[in-house]
Amino acid sequence: MLAVTMAQTPAVHTAQPGAPHATLEPAPPITFAADTDSNSPAVWSLVSGRQYLYVLNSVAGRSTQSRGLSLDRLAVLNPIKWSPAAPFGGAWIEAIVPDPTGSNWYGYYHNEREDVVCAGTGKVIPRIGAARSSDRGLTWRDLGTVIEAPPGTERCDTANQYFVGGVGDFSVMLDREQQYVYFYYTQYFEKNSEVGIGVARMPWANRNSPTNKAVVWNAGAWLPGSTQRVVQADGRTANQFVYRPATPMAKALDSWDGGTPSVDVFWGPSIHWNTAISMYVMLLNRANSTSWNQEGIYISYSHTLSDPRAWSSPEKLLSGGSWYPQVVGIQAGGTDREAGAVARLFMSGRSQYLIHFAREDP
Repeated sequence: MLAVTMAQTPAVHTAQPGAPHATLEPAPPITFAADTDSNSPAVWSLVSGRQYLYVLNSVAGRSTQSRGLSLDRLAVLNPIKWSPAAPFGGAWIEAIVPDPTGSNWYGYYHNEREDVVCAGTGKVIPRIGAARSSDRGLTWRDLGTVIEAPPGTERCDTANQYFVGGVGDFSVMLDREQQYVYFYYTQYFEKNSEVGIGVARMPWANRNSPTNKAVVWNAGAWLPGSTQRVVQADGRTANQFVYRPATPMAKALDSWDGGTPSVDVFWGPSIHWNTAISMYVMLLNRANSTSWNQEGIYISYSHTLSDPRAWSSPEKLLSGGSWYPQVVGIQAGGTDREAGAVARLFMSGRSQYLIHFAREDP
């Protein structure tokens, strides 16, 4: 998808004493070294005695690797490679979690399939997959699907400009105990009015064999999928592992097929741990039309990843803006997964704001 840029106006916040808050400060613009059409993961790695920052940017299902000594000194290295082959439909690598030694990077990608359902509509059904790299993100091996939509939840006549259903446009975080890896994703289930932000998790111990290992947050519990007899696109039946739909933690107030010309949907979460306030921070897009016009960028906070109900109600950070807002830390070791009191706010691969995090004085 292509980002839509709108007028940008920082929001004014009136936080309660002790509550976390964020403010924006205009700053000299910087951009990623490559174009981007998704969240862009960043990883620091030691090379020949020097620490380098690696960033992956994805466009049209292909990813490019950049490297530099700092966020504002990145240069394109290479388009990434897949071995033996890239996932059919393309892969937007939206998150990377290195293993404890840093020798393997686990990447999580948004994959779009047009051949599975609703052929001829020009629209796709996304899903979330996993991959592994042992050469600092240059070459990736596909590990398979992590989360996908249950069969029958697609809607071929949807007013959604891009998707007939599915799950994607997500963020991934490993918890502080390194027990579970959490997926906060957009659920595009128009058929059952379940559009919104879904949550799933998978034991980190299963990172090398993730297929069928994720459990989904549904009605207040983490529920596994099951093997079911399913009618395939060609009309034949076969056994298939079916993931449950998530109960959206931020359910659309007016989805693409809500029966009105307007839309009110939060989508595309990006999450980081903020060391200054000791909380997780989530940024969200908010769409207000079937063509995904950007009403604004919103922010939410939580002390934990494990309870989707713990997130604060999203508050507007910026009116307008553009897709794929994410915070990238500028302190030593800062990435898209961890930032401090002052960081960079990126939108569509470009940053023209510093973002300051603090707690309201009592």
